[in-house]
Amino acid sequence: MEVDILEFKVPVDNNKTVFVWDIPPVLTQDKVNEQLFHIFSSFGPLYLLKVCPNAPLHPPGFYGIIKFYSAAHAANAQKRTDGCSLLHTAALKVKLCSKQTPHFLSGRNTPLSHARCLELANHCLGFNGWTSDIITLKELTNEEEGEDEEDGGGVRRRMRFGCLMKLSFPQHGVTTKGAAVLEETFTCTGPEVLLQRRCKLQRSVREKALAQAFSSVLLILLGDGKVMVELKRPSDRFEADETEDVLQVNEFSLSDSPADEEEDEDEDWDLTVS
Repeated sequence: MEVDILEFKVPVDNNKTVFVWDIPPVLTQDKVNEQLFHIFSSFGPLYLLKVCPNAPLHPPGFYGIIKFYSAAHAANAQKRTDGCSLLHTAALKVKLCSKQTPHFLSGRNTPLSHARCLELANHCLGFNGWTSDIITLKELTNEEEGEDEEDGGGVRRRMRFGCLMKLSFPQHGVTTKGAAVLEETFTCTGPEVLLQRRCKLQRSVREKALAQAFSSVLLILLGDGKVMVELKRPSDRFEADETEDVLQVNEFSLSDSPADEEEDEDEDWDLTVS
């Protein structure tokens, strides 16, 4: 049985990227984007879909860049769409990126953002396939550092929150946890500003802790369409950068270090194809 494994991390391997060429300008750029998403998302979850106008020296039209989480999904999509009339026009060229993944990107382990984690989990497991619960959400600001000198019309304040989340997959009997600590320094001009900043930071640290929990999860896609959920071995799980400030929240150690941010979607793409 064919098996494919998806991780909750940014896909960097070039064999997960598909290019679509020779898209005539009979549709608007937004319409091309919408139709390509409808076509290619049927082969598997997409990390990126981007439609760009052709370079000035080329005939008018567009080309598309589609990045899958799975190399198998990308290969299947290319095989089944190359030479087909995808947009009710002439046959389009659909090719896999053939350039080898740069060494400095190989093995890179950048976790997905919170929004991307939800998107991937809901696509593969459905909206009822997983649950999350807050174990601890705690303000960690010390009294001495909570308020600093006056700054113009307000007071400089610092807030720090820690959060521990539980992520469960009831149908698979799998549970894991994620932890995060976030800190913000801002100018407080009144109680409304303080409340807004507090709520925003609480939401951000919850999302970061949940993304941390997802980073330890593997989605195993079976050939019959079923999905299994497993956890990575401890040595393979995402670890936050080491810092001197390690805080204890409800007997779980929270490293005061944000996870690497998800890489920019507007990165430069090498358009070498097979």
